[in-house]
Amino acid sequence: MSKAVQRFQRYAWFVVGYTILVILWGAWVRITGSGAGCGSHWPTCNGEIIPKDPAIETIIELSHRLTSTLAGFLVIILLVWAFRTFSKGHLVRRYAILSLVFIIIEGAIGAILVRLELVADNASIWRAVAIAIHQANTFILLGVMTLTAYYANAKEKVTLRGGRTLILIGGIGLLLVAATGAVTALGDTLFPAESIIEGIRQDFTPGMNFLVRLRIIHPIVAVAAGMILLVISELTVADTNVQHVRKTARTVSIIVVVQWLVGAVNVILLAPGWIQIIHLLLADLLLIFYVILSAKIELKQS
Repeated sequence: MSKAVQRFQRYAWFVVGYTILVILWGAWVRITGSGAGCGSHWPTCNGEIIPKDPAIETIIELSHRLTSTLAGFLVIILLVWAFRTFSKGHLVRRYAILSLVFIIIEGAIGAILVRLELVADNASIWRAVAIAIHQANTFILLGVMTLTAYYANAKEKVTLRGGRTLILIGGIGLLLVAATGAVTALGDTLFPAESIIEGIRQDFTPGMNFLVRLRIIHPIVAVAAGMILLVISELTVADTNVQHVRKTARTVSIIVVVQWLVGAVNVILLAPGWIQIIHLLLADLLLIFYVILSAKIELKQS
């Protein structure tokens, strides 16, 4: 690998890491109820570029906007750098373009949430739909960023029986986990339970807000999707002796199991903010390693 490509790949992975931090800070905005910290104003904050005597919620929301804006500029640099370093038709160029497309969509969704006041204590179905789409888009964005970094110096691929179908099912499963997880986290934030028993009772009580009654869906989807990823990982390990592929597959399996455990702890502890952040971080890492594993597999139908 040339030094130019090496420098690009290091920068691309930096952008991936920075984006994860932005995602986690966005979750903290929700957890702290700071989504309306700038009111319904966008791109200004409470009608001002720099708010005077801002409340803590305003500081949290504004800092998220600033870090998100910086992420956009980092992606623009990534795209320009990709076109300067790689030849026409290279996969890095393709995924760098997609990174810019999806980060623009990410910003647009964020703006819509603010302008339509789908933040803070809003418990409408429209907020649930918007936040589910927002989280799914975030996962896609992180996925294409990962591929931009990975394909700068991709290693040999291996063939997995039924590769295309399995990889597609696993990817859809992760998106469903992301979407349902976002809705569940919103329900936990807006309608916290004082005990596990109360939380279970809320889930099945007629007349409760739909966000509460939907909380049961995420664990079911997460377990099902996790089982699919474990199958893909174990089939990959069984089908190849290529060590870097086996290592990636094993990493996916480990993160799935750890994520299940953290999810259980999240429920037991009634979803404190710090556990939600860890849970989301693991979800991001799982996505990244699954995307890398997918890139290492020849997508051939069995």
